[in-house]
Amino acid sequence: MSRYKTEQEAFWAGDFGNDYIDRNAGDELVAANLALFAKVLARTRNVGSVLEFGSNRGLNLIALKQLLPKAGLSAIEINQKAVAELNKLGYIEKIYPQSILDFTPDFQRDLAFIKGVMIHLNPEVLPEVYDLLYQSSKRYILVMEYYNPTPVELAYRGHTGKLFKRDFAGELMDRFPDLQLLDYGFCYDRDYTFPNGDGTWFLMEKR
Repeated sequence: MSRYKTEQEAFWAGDFGNDYIDRNAGDELVAANLALFAKVLARTRNVGSVLEFGSNRGLNLIALKQLLPKAGLSAIEINQKAVAELNKLGYIEKIYPQSILDFTPDFQRDLAFIKGVMIHLNPEVLPEVYDLLYQSSKRYILVMEYYNPTPVELAYRGHTGKLFKRDFAGELMDRFPDLQLLDYGFCYDRDYTFPNGDGTWFLMEKR
């Protein structure tokens, strides 16, 4: 019997998650993340600590290290092969080798973010993830996922129950009225210079 609460967690902790790590690597992906996070961080001030929910091998954190060289970077990651890659980076302040759903916030960071992860979670656990993001943030929350105004499910590489689109940021702001939308944008996968997976990003601030 799986030790995880949902089938989606076991899916990403296992062989499919391992294969994903191998498929997603390289300087071009880091460059696209640099372009994205430069836009996002331009709307922030004094970000000295960052926590990523579901960091995989750390491509987002590699970009953030260049943009915020003095910031303390931390990561939550369920896949142990990805955790090994994170450890190789040598500058991740704290790595939580566990499911997001098993995570307990120990202290708040200036920025808590999640990118391309909530789309792969069981929709029933989203309220719990929203709460964890909120509790982990001292000031800013960044969500970058596939957007749809209403919840929909899509096939994902031949699998069902593994990809969901909805208004994640809107649901988060409805749940926590003190969150204010600072900025948002779209990354187009056919961008000539910085393709980045057709995700829509939303930067929110606690007020």
